[in-house]
Amino acid sequence: MNPSHDFQDDDDFDRPSKTQKKKDSHELQSLGEDLMSLPDSRVEPLGLPEILLDAVKAAKKITNFEGKRRQMQYIGKLMRRVDPEPIREAVAAFKLGHAKDSLALHESERWRARLLAEDDALQDFINQHAGIDVQQLRSLVRAARKDAAGAPEQRNGRAFRELFQFIKAEQLRVEPEDE
Repeated sequence: MNPSHDFQDDDDFDRPSKTQKKKDSHELQSLGEDLMSLPDSRVEPLGLPEILLDAVKAAKKITNFEGKRRQMQYIGKLMRRVDPEPIREAVAAFKLGHAKDSLALHESERWRARLLAEDDALQDFINQHAGIDVQQLRSLVRAARKDAAGAPEQRNGRAFRELFQFIKAEQLRVEPEDE
């Protein structure tokens, strides 16, 4: 029997490779960076160890690139001791909330553009938003159109902004975020 082909144990193949360990470490570091982006109100309910919370707070204060990189490595090391799933879920929920907010703002901007461009849009908006103050909406649309017609720099005038705020408030009233 050739000794070079002699396999001692298959146990060597059961544990993760060095490459896999590094990949896992980088993923935990990345999750630690995401954890830093969460507001304190979302971090507290996770019940993380005090040492990890202190490391995250310290990393937020570090401005030096190399210092921050090393702190993130330390956070990645500390993350090995905690269950990463609740953190992943909290980060995903936070990012989803931001995405929903962004979509709502874009929707309000589209409505504002339609209301200023098309007369039919006013009735469409009223139909979709029962209980709206129609008189205030018409007044805001009229004022914003007047500002836009006056001069190009007036496009972002007071009436333009007020119309947006009104639309945004109506969108929230009709489609509350508590889904």
